[in-house]
Amino acid sequence: MRASDCDILVVGAGPAGSSAAFAAARKGANVLLVERRQQVGVPVQCAEYIPAVLKGQLELKGDCVVQKIGSMHTLIPGQPVKKTVAPGFIIRRDVFDQDLASAARKAGAKIRCATKAAALLPNGNVILSPKNRPAFVVHPKVIIGADGPRSTVGRWAGSVNRHLLPAVQITLLLKAPMTHTEIYFDREITAGYGWLFPKGKMANVGIGMVRPSGGQPSIRKVLDNFIQRLKLDGKIDGAPVTLTAGWIPAEPVRNTVTGNILLVGDAAGHTHPITGAGIFTAVTCGRMAGKCAFAAVAANDVAILKDYDHGWQDLFGDTQARAHLRRKQMEAGWSRFDKIVKQCWVAYREYYDESVY
Repeated sequence: MRASDCDILVVGAGPAGSSAAFAAARKGANVLLVERRQQVGVPVQCAEYIPAVLKGQLELKGDCVVQKIGSMHTLIPGQPVKKTVAPGFIIRRDVFDQDLASAARKAGAKIRCATKAAALLPNGNVILSPKNRPAFVVHPKVIIGADGPRSTVGRWAGSVNRHLLPAVQITLLLKAPMTHTEIYFDREITAGYGWLFPKGKMANVGIGMVRPSGGQPSIRKVLDNFIQRLKLDGKIDGAPVTLTAGWIPAEPVRNTVTGNILLVGDAAGHTHPITGAGIFTAVTCGRMAGKCAFAAVAANDVAILKDYDHGWQDLFGDTQARAHLRRKQMEAGWSRFDKIVKQCWVAYREYYDESVY
């Protein structure tokens, strides 16, 4: 099977992959972006909040943004509500992802959906397998893995997410308008939290937590209990409209650069290990990866790819390292619930206290 050449192969058309493809294609690289799903952005697996600073960096269409958010409220049983300024927006994540992919296409990237990255061959060729069509081979100079927490490209590079947290979310009716997000801590939501994010007349309600072990309630049971609590509080109502589930990386991968392979977004473990936030980091690091990939191709020198590793570490390394430490503390100290939550949640000063280690 004869291989087609391309400068850069990007696997995964989420925010990280599309941002990488856009940045590289805009520079003039020959970019192929493949997405295993039939349609970019579907199904949605996200609480759909972005910080205001990100919207300012992107040209988002009007139908992408649902509403503004002004603050985050943290609720711990027996404690006063902690209100934190957190300006941002609730978006339609499917439209958001599609807008980023469209920008990459307009910049010159080729996009193929319903196409899996099937295998990396010893000669550097990659077998791509479209759904219901014959497989084909490409020979990329650089490969960017943006294919999620269980990354195929990460396996090729020998650098995978070793600690994943399950998360599940439903969308249902919001009984009264809200302009803030709500974060709920409860002993039953082990080393994680529940959330209620308003989305116009609807609400995204979910939980992320350590995988239940023997004798503990299932994550779906914990979610059902959380939903019942919110219904009793008069915040939500009705039957679920959608239900999605996925995995949240809880620590960075070992290496984000291996040979001619870069990892970005969830594939790189760039998700914040405590909050689970990842869109801003995905877009920022995706752009960085695309620019570095182009520079490496232009100079015919994959050693330049190390600039990407240094770049994201300079921007987010300290934040990620602190969050990873707090994640370990939260999981080890959950039995000290009342104290550990304040030490390990970003809304409280204890989280930033370097003496709390």
